[in-house]
Amino acid sequence: MDVVKYVKTAQSGAPEELCKATAGEPQAFLRELATHLGLLAQEAAQQAALPAPAATAEAAPPAEEVVGPGVRYLHGLGSISTAINEALGAVRRDILTAQPDGARPSAVLKDALESVRRQISAGIAMRTLYQHTTRFDEATKEYVRAVTEYGAQVRTLEEFFDRLIIVDDVAFISANEERTTAISITEPTIVRFLRDTFDKAWDRAKPFPFVPLHAAKAADEVVPAIRESISRLLVEGYSDKAIARRIGISERSLQAHIAAIKQELGAHNRLQLGYLLGRNEATFVV
Repeated sequence: MDVVKYVKTAQSGAPEELCKATAGEPQAFLRELATHLGLLAQEAAQQAALPAPAATAEAAPPAEEVVGPGVRYLHGLGSISTAINEALGAVRRDILTAQPDGARPSAVLKDALESVRRQISAGIAMRTLYQHTTRFDEATKEYVRAVTEYGAQVRTLEEFFDRLIIVDDVAFISANEERTTAISITEPTIVRFLRDTFDKAWDRAKPFPFVPLHAAKAADEVVPAIRESISRLLVEGYSDKAIARRIGISERSLQAHIAAIKQELGAHNRLQLGYLLGRNEATFVV
Protein backbone atom coordinates (compact mmCIF):
# COMPACT_ATOMS: atom_id res chain seq x y z
CA MET A 1 0.00 0.00 0.00
CA ASP A 2 1.23 3.49 -0.91
CA VAL A 3 1.29 5.68 2.20
CA VAL A 4 2.49 8.78 0.34
CA LYS A 5 -0.38 8.41 -2.13
CA TYR A 6 -2.78 8.00 0.79
CA VAL A 7 -1.67 11.20 2.51
CA LYS A 8 -1.96 13.14 -0.75
CA THR A 9 -5.36 11.57 -1.43
CA ALA A 10 -6.57 12.42 2.07
CA GLN A 11 -5.50 16.03 1.69
CA SER A 12 -7.15 16.31 -1.75
CA GLY A 13 -10.44 14.96 -0.41
CA ALA A 14 -11.10 12.07 -2.83
CA PRO A 15 -13.04 9.46 -0.79
CA GLU A 16 -13.32 6.82 -3.54
CA GLU A 17 -9.54 6.77 -4.02
CA LEU A 18 -9.05 6.71 -0.25
CA CYS A 19 -11.10 3.53 0.08
CA LYS A 20 -8.88 1.81 -2.49
CA ALA A 21 -5.69 2.94 -0.73
CA THR A 22 -6.73 1.61 2.68
CA ALA A 23 -8.54 -1.59 1.74
CA GLY A 24 -7.45 -4.89 3.23
CA GLU A 25 -5.04 -4.22 6.09
CA PRO A 26 -6.08 -1.19 8.18
CA GLN A 27 -3.82 -2.04 11.14
CA ALA A 28 -0.76 -2.59 8.96
CA PHE A 29 -1.55 0.62 7.11
CA LEU A 30 -1.78 2.55 10.37
CA ARG A 31 1.73 1.40 11.29
CA GLU A 32 3.01 2.40 7.85
CA LEU A 33 1.30 5.78 8.14
CA ALA A 34 3.04 6.48 11.43
CA THR A 35 6.36 5.37 9.92
CA HIS A 36 5.91 7.65 6.92
CA LEU A 37 5.02 10.63 9.08
CA GLY A 38 8.02 9.80 11.25
CA LEU A 39 10.29 10.08 8.21
CA LEU A 40 8.77 13.47 7.46
CA ALA A 41 9.57 14.57 11.00
CA GLN A 42 13.18 13.37 10.65
CA GLU A 43 13.57 15.34 7.44
CA ALA A 44 12.13 18.42 9.11
CA ALA A 45 14.48 17.98 12.06
CA GLN A 46 17.47 17.62 9.73
CA GLN A 47 16.51 20.78 7.89
CA ALA A 48 16.05 22.61 11.16
CA ALA A 49 19.53 21.50 12.27
CA LEU A 50 21.22 23.20 9.31
CA PRO A 51 22.99 26.40 10.40
CA ALA A 52 21.21 29.60 9.45
CA PRO A 53 23.35 32.27 7.77
CA ALA A 54 22.73 34.92 10.44
CA ALA A 55 22.36 32.64 13.44
CA THR A 56 24.22 33.81 16.50
CA ALA A 57 23.02 31.31 19.06
CA GLU A 58 22.01 27.66 19.00
CA ALA A 59 18.24 27.34 19.23
CA ALA A 60 16.49 24.56 21.12
CA PRO A 61 14.47 22.10 18.96
CA PRO A 62 10.83 23.14 18.68
CA ALA A 63 8.26 21.40 20.86
CA GLU A 64 5.93 21.27 17.87
CA GLU A 65 6.40 20.93 14.11
CA VAL A 66 3.76 21.32 11.45
CA VAL A 67 4.74 18.96 8.63
CA GLY A 68 1.62 19.18 6.50
CA PRO A 69 -2.03 20.26 6.49
CA GLY A 70 -3.61 18.88 9.65
CA VAL A 71 -0.44 17.03 10.75
CA ARG A 72 1.55 18.33 13.71
CA TYR A 73 4.48 16.71 15.54
CA LEU A 74 4.72 16.96 19.33
CA HIS A 75 8.19 16.44 20.80
CA GLY A 76 8.56 15.58 24.47
CA LEU A 77 6.11 14.23 27.03
CA GLY A 78 5.25 17.73 28.25
CA SER A 79 4.22 18.91 24.80
CA ILE A 80 2.23 15.72 24.21
CA SER A 81 0.38 16.02 27.54
CA THR A 82 -0.42 19.67 26.94
CA ALA A 83 -1.91 18.99 23.51
CA ILE A 84 -4.00 16.04 24.75
CA ASN A 85 -5.26 18.01 27.75
CA GLU A 86 -6.24 20.91 25.49
CA ALA A 87 -8.22 18.51 23.31
CA LEU A 88 -9.88 16.92 26.36
CA GLY A 89 -10.77 20.36 27.71
CA ALA A 90 -12.65 21.16 24.52
CA VAL A 91 -14.29 17.74 23.95
CA ARG A 92 -17.96 17.82 22.95
CA ARG A 93 -18.82 14.30 21.71
CA ASP A 94 -16.61 11.32 22.44
CA ILE A 95 -13.19 10.02 23.47
CA LEU A 96 -11.69 6.83 22.00
CA THR A 97 -8.49 5.37 23.43
CA ALA A 98 -6.42 2.30 22.60
CA GLN A 99 -3.91 1.53 25.34
CA PRO A 100 -1.40 -1.24 24.49
CA ASP A 101 1.41 -2.69 26.66
CA GLY A 102 -0.77 -4.45 29.21
CA ALA A 103 -1.65 -3.11 32.63
CA ARG A 104 -1.07 0.54 33.48
CA PRO A 105 0.32 1.71 36.84
CA SER A 106 -2.30 1.88 39.59
CA ALA A 107 -1.41 5.52 40.36
CA VAL A 108 -2.14 6.50 36.74
CA LEU A 109 -5.50 4.71 36.86
CA LYS A 110 -6.49 6.41 40.12
CA ASP A 111 -5.62 9.83 38.71
CA ALA A 112 -7.74 9.12 35.63
CA LEU A 113 -10.90 8.19 37.53
CA GLU A 114 -12.01 11.74 38.37
CA SER A 115 -11.42 12.89 34.81
CA VAL A 116 -13.51 9.99 33.46
CA ARG A 117 -16.32 10.73 35.92
CA ARG A 118 -16.33 14.40 34.95
CA GLN A 119 -16.40 13.67 31.21
CA ILE A 120 -19.17 11.09 31.49
CA SER A 121 -21.22 13.47 33.66
CA ALA A 122 -20.93 16.06 30.90
CA GLY A 123 -22.44 13.62 28.41
CA ILE A 124 -19.20 12.57 26.71
CA ALA A 125 -19.15 9.00 25.34
CA MET A 126 -15.98 7.06 26.18
CA ARG A 127 -14.68 3.79 24.74
CA THR A 128 -11.34 2.22 25.71
CA LEU A 129 -9.45 -0.74 24.30
CA TYR A 130 -6.97 -2.65 26.45
CA GLN A 131 -5.13 -5.87 25.78
CA HIS A 132 -6.35 -9.21 27.15
CA THR A 133 -3.49 -9.32 29.64
CA THR A 134 -5.05 -6.48 31.66
CA ARG A 135 -7.67 -8.95 32.88
CA PHE A 136 -5.05 -10.40 35.22
CA ASP A 137 -4.24 -7.03 36.85
CA GLU A 138 -6.17 -6.19 40.02
CA ALA A 139 -5.71 -2.41 39.72
CA THR A 140 -7.02 -2.42 36.15
CA LYS A 141 -10.00 -4.58 37.11
CA GLU A 142 -10.93 -2.15 39.89
CA TYR A 143 -10.53 0.80 37.52
CA VAL A 144 -12.67 -0.81 34.83
CA ARG A 145 -15.40 -1.66 37.31
CA ALA A 146 -15.48 1.99 38.44
CA VAL A 147 -15.51 3.58 34.98
CA THR A 148 -18.12 1.18 33.63
CA GLU A 149 -20.35 2.16 36.54
CA TYR A 150 -19.89 5.77 35.39
CA GLY A 151 -20.95 4.78 31.87
CA ALA A 152 -17.69 4.23 29.98
CA GLN A 153 -17.21 1.13 27.82
CA VAL A 154 -14.09 -1.04 27.99
CA ARG A 155 -13.11 -4.01 25.83
CA THR A 156 -9.95 -6.09 25.34
CA LEU A 157 -8.05 -7.62 22.42
CA GLU A 158 -5.08 -9.98 22.33
CA GLU A 159 -3.10 -7.54 20.13
CA PHE A 160 -3.72 -4.31 18.28
CA PHE A 161 -2.11 -1.20 16.83
CA ASP A 162 0.02 1.19 18.85
CA ARG A 163 -1.38 3.81 21.23
CA LEU A 164 -4.23 5.83 19.75
CA ILE A 165 -6.32 8.61 21.26
CA ILE A 166 -9.17 10.30 19.40
CA VAL A 167 -10.96 13.28 20.92
CA ASP A 168 -13.80 14.45 18.67
CA ASP A 169 -12.00 15.54 15.49
CA VAL A 170 -8.37 15.31 16.60
CA ALA A 171 -6.32 12.12 16.80
CA PHE A 172 -3.02 11.39 18.52
CA ILE A 173 -0.72 8.51 17.59
CA SER A 174 2.81 7.60 18.69
CA ALA A 175 5.63 8.55 16.33
CA ASN A 176 8.52 6.59 17.88
CA GLU A 177 9.04 3.41 19.86
CA GLU A 178 9.77 5.29 23.09
CA ARG A 179 6.55 7.32 22.67
CA THR A 180 8.39 10.56 23.39
CA THR A 181 7.13 11.98 20.09
CA ALA A 182 3.51 11.97 18.98
CA ILE A 183 1.55 13.08 15.97
CA SER A 184 -1.52 15.28 16.34
CA ILE A 185 -3.82 14.86 13.35
CA THR A 186 -6.77 17.09 12.48
CA GLU A 187 -6.95 16.32 8.75
CA PRO A 188 -10.57 15.08 8.52
CA THR A 189 -10.04 12.15 6.16
CA ILE A 190 -7.13 10.72 8.15
CA VAL A 191 -9.06 11.12 11.42
CA ARG A 192 -12.00 9.35 9.79
CA PHE A 193 -9.70 6.49 8.76
CA LEU A 194 -8.31 6.21 12.30
CA ARG A 195 -11.83 6.13 13.71
CA ASP A 196 -12.71 3.34 11.29
CA THR A 197 -9.59 1.43 12.35
CA PHE A 198 -10.59 1.80 16.01
CA ASP A 199 -14.17 0.70 15.30
CA LYS A 200 -13.00 -2.44 13.46
CA ALA A 201 -10.80 -3.35 16.44
CA TRP A 202 -13.68 -2.55 18.81
CA ASP A 203 -16.00 -4.90 16.95
CA ARG A 204 -13.47 -7.75 17.32
CA ALA A 205 -12.81 -7.03 21.00
CA LYS A 206 -14.44 -8.73 23.98
CA PRO A 207 -16.22 -6.76 26.73
CA PHE A 208 -14.20 -6.42 29.92
CA PRO A 209 -16.19 -8.18 32.68
CA PHE A 210 -18.11 -5.85 34.97
CA VAL A 211 -16.97 -7.83 37.99
CA PRO A 212 -13.38 -8.88 38.69
CA LEU A 213 -12.53 -12.36 37.46
CA HIS A 214 -10.32 -14.85 39.18
CA ALA A 215 -7.09 -15.43 37.27
CA ALA A 216 -8.14 -18.97 36.29
CA LYS A 217 -11.41 -17.71 34.80
CA ALA A 218 -9.63 -14.92 32.91
CA ALA A 219 -7.10 -17.43 31.60
CA ASP A 220 -9.83 -19.66 30.17
CA GLU A 221 -11.30 -16.72 28.28
CA VAL A 222 -8.23 -15.00 26.83
CA VAL A 223 -5.10 -17.20 26.99
CA PRO A 224 -5.94 -19.18 23.80
CA ALA A 225 -6.15 -15.93 21.82
CA ILE A 226 -2.93 -14.64 23.39
CA ARG A 227 -1.04 -17.83 22.48
CA GLU A 228 -2.42 -17.79 18.96
CA SER A 229 -1.01 -14.27 18.52
CA ILE A 230 2.34 -15.33 20.01
CA SER A 231 2.54 -18.27 17.59
CA ARG A 232 1.78 -16.05 14.62
CA LEU A 233 4.37 -13.44 15.64
CA LEU A 234 7.00 -16.16 16.14
CA VAL A 235 6.36 -17.44 12.62
CA GLU A 236 6.62 -13.87 11.30
CA GLY A 237 10.09 -13.60 12.85
CA TYR A 238 9.54 -11.06 15.63
CA SER A 239 12.01 -11.04 18.51
CA ASP A 240 10.90 -12.05 22.00
CA LYS A 241 11.18 -8.44 23.13
CA ALA A 242 8.96 -7.22 20.29
CA ILE A 243 6.40 -9.96 20.86
CA ALA A 244 6.19 -9.25 24.58
CA ARG A 245 5.61 -5.58 23.91
CA ARG A 246 2.95 -6.18 21.28
CA ILE A 247 1.07 -8.65 23.47
CA GLY A 248 1.46 -6.50 26.58
CA ILE A 249 3.35 -8.95 28.82
CA SER A 250 6.83 -9.28 30.30
CA GLU A 251 9.47 -11.33 28.50
CA ARG A 252 9.41 -13.75 31.44
CA SER A 253 5.65 -14.31 30.96
CA LEU A 254 6.24 -14.70 27.25
CA GLN A 255 8.71 -17.53 27.91
CA ALA A 256 6.07 -19.31 29.99
CA HIS A 257 3.58 -19.06 27.12
CA ILE A 258 6.17 -20.29 24.62
CA ALA A 259 6.96 -23.25 26.89
CA ALA A 260 3.26 -24.13 26.98
CA ILE A 261 3.02 -23.88 23.19
CA LYS A 262 6.09 -26.15 22.85
CA GLN A 263 4.51 -28.70 25.14
CA GLU A 264 1.21 -28.57 23.26
CA LEU A 265 2.93 -29.18 19.91
CA GLY A 266 5.46 -31.69 21.26
CA ALA A 267 8.45 -29.50 20.37
CA HIS A 268 11.71 -30.10 22.25
CA ASN A 269 13.39 -26.79 21.39
CA ARG A 270 12.74 -23.43 19.73
CA LEU A 271 14.04 -24.62 16.36
CA GLN A 272 11.59 -27.51 16.28
CA LEU A 273 8.85 -25.21 17.53
CA GLY A 274 9.46 -22.83 14.65
CA TYR A 275 9.26 -25.70 12.17
CA LEU A 276 6.01 -27.02 13.64
CA LEU A 277 4.41 -23.57 13.79
CA GLY A 278 5.46 -22.85 10.23
CA ARG A 279 4.08 -26.17 9.03
CA ASN A 280 0.80 -25.59 10.82
CA GLU A 281 0.52 -22.13 9.31
CA ALA A 282 1.25 -23.43 5.81
CA THR A 283 -1.36 -26.17 6.23
CA PHE A 284 -3.90 -23.61 7.40
CA VAL A 285 -3.22 -21.32 4.44
CA VAL A 286 -3.50 -24.18 1.95
